[in-house]
Amino acid sequence: MSQPLIEMKNVSFQYEYTQVLKNISLKVEEGDFLAILGPNGSGKSTLLKILLGLLKPMSGEVKLFGQSNETFAHREWIGYVSQKSNAFNSGFPATVEEVVKSGLTKKIGLFKRMPKDAKILAKEALASVGMEDFSSRNIGQLSGGQQQRVFIARALISNPKILILDEPTVGIDHENVQSFYDMLAKLNEEQNKTIILVTHDVDTVSNRISHVACLNQTIHFHGFKEEFESISQTELENWYGHAVRKIH
Repeated sequence: MSQPLIEMKNVSFQYEYTQVLKNISLKVEEGDFLAILGPNGSGKSTLLKILLGLLKPMSGEVKLFGQSNETFAHREWIGYVSQKSNAFNSGFPATVEEVVKSGLTKKIGLFKRMPKDAKILAKEALASVGMEDFSSRNIGQLSGGQQQRVFIARALISNPKILILDEPTVGIDHENVQSFYDMLAKLNEEQNKTIILVTHDVDTVSNRISHVACLNQTIHFHGFKEEFESISQTELENWYGHAVRKIH
């Protein structure tokens, strides 16, 4: 069996006196499309910050590509798109191409000259999210859904092995949500891109994903989507702590 790209063992974390994560154990394999579900305050964003090396767990172990998270040096292997990525000054004078090319700084370093093929890389990244025709457009002129695709292209330009998305449909109108998830499924299937999709909305559990993890301070479920679909409504609501809808 190949080595997991992400492995968490008995990870716990707390802010002052409030425990946010308790004994989290989780594995992500190459090619997985994992949806992490949970209500607001369930610890999803904290979990991401630990994976990204922004927070250190109080206890437990985190490995990335078989290496300790503390000594892991290839952060460019992980692409990240925050749920607040499109909460920026819409008047900022940057084109779509410039925004995408800025994603190379994690790979080449700050204040370094862009590589000669940066324009080509940006074009390829934009094409992978269906935004190649918008390269010269000002980023502030795009819709919320288009901006989110551009920020995913920015994360993809350094060719990461894992793409992590935190509430990616925030700011996207309902009509465009389905095409947005179709785009993610295409990245997963055609490029074998390992994707972690964090959301509080169980409506996103569909045929596009391969695995589900239910998080509410601890992991209540982690497995294939087919196993998740057999869970009773009562059990799911007990995990969430309130009424939810499960849509197939």
